[in-house]
Amino acid sequence: MFLFRKDSNYQSLNTKEYQEQFYNNKETKHFLLDVRTTQEFKSGHIPGAVNIPLDQLSAKIAKVPDDVPVIVVCQSGNRSRTGSDILVRGGRQEVYNLNGGTMRWAMSGLPVER
Repeated sequence: MFLFRKDSNYQSLNTKEYQEQFYNNKETKHFLLDVRTTQEFKSGHIPGAVNIPLDQLSAKIAKVPDDVPVIVVCQSGNRSRTGSDILVRGGRQEVYNLNGGTMRWAMSGLPVER
């Protein structure tokens, strides 16, 4: 089930939905954007994630593809909502916020890269 925020144009996914629709489905291309600080990213991130810290996202938005779904993740799901808003305002059409972030991912026993 997708949750749609009435005040924005992006949807939210939980960990299970992300796994089923994107992570485990190699045929569905997507871009996993981690908006945490570089130090947080280095301490452990979801495999395949690309790090663009939230405070740099507006300036580096061109590095985020606009032809595939973009899943935005942070530590717990708060900064990723802000990142999702930035992407939508920047013209990205299919943007998803990963609820619970990297913390919930790791707590679920899913792989984390360092």
